[in-house]
Amino acid sequence: MFLPSATAVRSLFKQGVCFFIITCTSINLALAQQEVFTPAPNHTEQLDLLASKFQQAYLQDIAALPAENRKDLFDIYKERWENIKDKFDSKEVYTSEPAQKYLDSLVSKIVKGNPLLQNKSFHCFFSRSGIPNASYIGEGIIFFNMGLFTRLANESQAAFVLCHELSHYYLRHSENSILNYVMMMNSDAVQKQLHSIKRSEYGKRQELEKLVKGLTFNTRRHGRDHESQADSLAVEFMHNSPFDVGESLTTLALLDSVDTDTLDMAVALKNLFNAKEYPFQKKWIAKEEGLLGGHAAIHKYEELADSLKTHPDCKLRIQNLEPLVKKYGNVSYSNNIIDQSKFSSFKNTFQYEIIEYAFTSNNYTKSLQYTIELLQLHPSDPYLIAQTGKIFNSFYAAQKAHTLGKVIELPSPYFEKSYNELLQFVQNLYLDNFLSINYFFLRPYETSLSFYKEFKDNYDKCIQLRKQ
Repeated sequence: MFLPSATAVRSLFKQGVCFFIITCTSINLALAQQEVFTPAPNHTEQLDLLASKFQQAYLQDIAALPAENRKDLFDIYKERWENIKDKFDSKEVYTSEPAQKYLDSLVSKIVKGNPLLQNKSFHCFFSRSGIPNASYIGEGIIFFNMGLFTRLANESQAAFVLCHELSHYYLRHSENSILNYVMMMNSDAVQKQLHSIKRSEYGKRQELEKLVKGLTFNTRRHGRDHESQADSLAVEFMHNSPFDVGESLTTLALLDSVDTDTLDMAVALKNLFNAKEYPFQKKWIAKEEGLLGGHAAIHKYEELADSLKTHPDCKLRIQNLEPLVKKYGNVSYSNNIIDQSKFSSFKNTFQYEIIEYAFTSNNYTKSLQYTIELLQLHPSDPYLIAQTGKIFNSFYAAQKAHTLGKVIELPSPYFEKSYNELLQFVQNLYLDNFLSINYFFLRPYETSLSFYKEFKDNYDKCIQLRKQ
């Protein structure tokens, strides 16, 4: 049996130490050199100019309102404008020039082949919202939420989303809905029912609820008709563009499942915040079932469950659209027309932007949800780790100032299961829990992320708060 000499052992030990130092240094250098997400700056002056421009369109709209029921119409148009203005004031509109140019290029491909859309005054913007949706919000403005763009597979799916909202704009669905609603509410039949309910001595509430239910059902029916019309016209718009018409069906199928929970939040929380020195505690995610604890349960009948979706009726919409898509099925199209690499790049960037926007909008729990979801894919991402630290430091500061309720959401039967689990977790934590969880989460990265200022600032802040 060969036994190395003491000198040889010392030599091997030194080589091992050197190898360890070199390896650690290489890892730290690689981390320091990796590109870390930086939020795009908000161009406040540009947002103000855009808001001013659209306000002029709003003023022209209300000036052209008909005399009949003018006050009621004015009130609704004013409310719609206030919602639009808030989008710009809250900096929800994404002002990154490269992203806007890319979106404009998608829209121009659609417009080029569709004379119906040419010479029309509309504007498409990316919204920094994480909600998987897109919408025509009035005054020729279409919002494409980042939360939806990140779920798409190709540019043709993005084109269908745009074509659908352009159809709502072209068919004036929003404006027609406002007019129809006001006319219905001021109709002799509805006014007669309202006067009758007002004069009745008993059962006012039940009769009013019955009336409202009927009006809501009627409005919902018209809403479904509008979606069907927009789908059909969207396919026509796509057919006249170089994008793949068939992706309209895959997009609707995707929207049908976009609200489905894919993350076991309880497991994710345990994996993230289970330090040896500060183990995860079951009571942190325990749901109280008492009168004042937990959250209400609702019976999710199939119709109600579908109506609670961000995009209801998708299966029926697919069924109605299939014959038209099949009609154009033999034409040669492409999934990606503009730039597939840019599409993928923006998808990646937007996953981070929605985290940042939720936080700056003072919705810390939603920002944490998006952060945890992305950490499942990128567990060593410097921005995500630092953002987690920032959120927990902010939880602590808000709870200490008795303002936590202003920056978090409460469990609700209308939220998805995973988000409710996260909200319950935050509800169950005490003041010292926020700092301790945060400290032991950040500490393992003390050396490897020392290059990253955001991490260092939040880690140092956590340490200082624990000393107070």
